[in-house]
Amino acid sequence: MQQDTPDTTTGTDEVVPATLRAARRTPTALWNDSADPTELGTAIREYGAVGATCNPVIALTCIEQDPGTWVPRLRELAAEHPTAGENALGWLAVEELSRNAAKLLEPAFEASGGRDGRLSVQTDPRLHRDPEALVEQAVRFSQLAPNTIVKIPATRTGIEAIEEAAYRGVSINATVSFTVPQVVAVGAAIERALDRRAADGLPEQEFGHVVTLMGGRLDDWLKATVKRDHVMVDPGVLEWAGVAALKHAHRVFTERGYRSRVLSAAFRNHLQWSELVGGDLVVSPPFQWIEDINDGDVAFRTDAIDQPVDETTMRVLRTKVPDFNRAYEVDGMAVEEFERFGATVRTLRQFLDAAARLDALVRDVLVPAV
Repeated sequence: MQQDTPDTTTGTDEVVPATLRAARRTPTALWNDSADPTELGTAIREYGAVGATCNPVIALTCIEQDPGTWVPRLRELAAEHPTAGENALGWLAVEELSRNAAKLLEPAFEASGGRDGRLSVQTDPRLHRDPEALVEQAVRFSQLAPNTIVKIPATRTGIEAIEEAAYRGVSINATVSFTVPQVVAVGAAIERALDRRAADGLPEQEFGHVVTLMGGRLDDWLKATVKRDHVMVDPGVLEWAGVAALKHAHRVFTERGYRSRVLSAAFRNHLQWSELVGGDLVVSPPFQWIEDINDGDVAFRTDAIDQPVDETTMRVLRTKVPDFNRAYEVDGMAVEEFERFGATVRTLRQFLDAAARLDALVRDVLVPAV
């Protein structure tokens, strides 16, 4: 048993934060699930974060929370691009926010040889039905900064785009991804792309590919199905579903030798960090979760990733929650089913709504109500 112990190697009486201890003692990487510059700077300096992400929801939140910066900046962007509409200006703001965050991560990018220090930028969710448009935007986003990594949905259309974009040299992060079948399909697509690049004599490099499994959103969906179907289970059991899926996905990636890493996102409880420590993967909590984990000095084992979820918990999930089996088994869903999985529908709608709200925010700056 490899229990964590407090670290006082700083030469002071100050105890090193839990996430920083984990980063020092294991291959598990911490990324910050926000591109907010203040939050990201703190996460890097104090908690050991070596990556971050941006998407329409995050960008909208950053702009809404800092109107003193972004309202005048949006007006400047409008003046610089006099024919651009609300959508184009909103995405220019997302790109600027992403470039600024990427700059903060450059030291980690250089120190890791490109494996970490990545800033994830999400493709426009309104392109989710068009693989060619997704690829073209991914290529554009990959040029924002050397350490950009581009998020594309783990749907049938998105996985087609992921393979082509990865072949063209785009660093990939899957999103709208909640299940083992999805992440394994993405991992396989990245392998095909890397093999194609090698066969065609294209340069080899560290792309830092990661494949997100949004464990908390899987938990959310399973809780909704239990409520819908009037199934009585111990509520605590449902807190382990995403953790079980993440552990299984990591095991499959390791066994198959995939050259991408699993990424844990959409946090709903600290288990989605503490139960994964020790794995060669990425955990990406929102900044508030990072603070809460460290303020609470959450205990962890340095080999937690290898510890199986309790057999009783797994038995309940398998026998009483049918969608858990679909999410857990490698062959639980066909690629054609991904876009209709409940968590996919919910999340895609949320991202589409955030994109529309970002348009509306820009509209209100450019054409304020009278």
